[in-house]
Amino acid sequence: MTDSPVALITGGGSGIGAAVARQLLDAGYRVTVTGRGEERLRGFAEELGNPAELLTLVGNAADYDSVRSAVDRTLKEFGRLDTVVANAGFATHDSVAEGDPAGWTEMVLTNVLGPALLIRAAIDALKETRGRIVLVGSVAGFVPTPGNIYGATKWAVTGLAENTRRQVTEWGVGVTHIAPGRVETPFWDSYGSLPPGHLLTADQLADSIVWAVRQPEGVDVNTVVVRPIGQPN
Repeated sequence: MTDSPVALITGGGSGIGAAVARQLLDAGYRVTVTGRGEERLRGFAEELGNPAELLTLVGNAADYDSVRSAVDRTLKEFGRLDTVVANAGFATHDSVAEGDPAGWTEMVLTNVLGPALLIRAAIDALKETRGRIVLVGSVAGFVPTPGNIYGATKWAVTGLAENTRRQVTEWGVGVTHIAPGRVETPFWDSYGSLPPGHLLTADQLADSIVWAVRQPEGVDVNTVVVRPIGQPN
């Protein structure tokens, strides 16, 4: 097990992050998941039987000391780092002309600064393993939606992914930007209800992420847009 690959996933206690963690564990990875909720992380670990291959860490994806600590703890526990998945993020589900600005700062810091901090904290370890960076964006980062502040943060992730790829590819590090459409996850809890129509499951989206991560050495899958059938935008 000491040579098995290692992944670090932010926001990994539920939804897409948890689904990716489960699939990577099943594939023989050792996995660190971070999140703000200790109870949620504990429940996730207990659900899986508290495997030795899983490390759960309470932390804030928008705080560099916290992110760097998670990387350091992962390296100390598992000895290497092959993949990071910047999954932590949320939406205030309001608009620029009519929304409440009180929630925007935290959303921008988590959704935009968070992935950049993870890249910065992990890049030295990823250079050693010629590893991979996965940024979880959104269809909203490609398709303009009236007044959508969350969408603007995901447009920033779209740019961050390609800008990062252009720098780190010379070091043998891959970058995958995965942009999901509507997925049935706790993301919608603050919205009040699930949106209408067919939604992807977190496991279906995790299939695409794990597929990209497990490509052969030298293959870099850069942009993957995944919508449920029936989502027009």
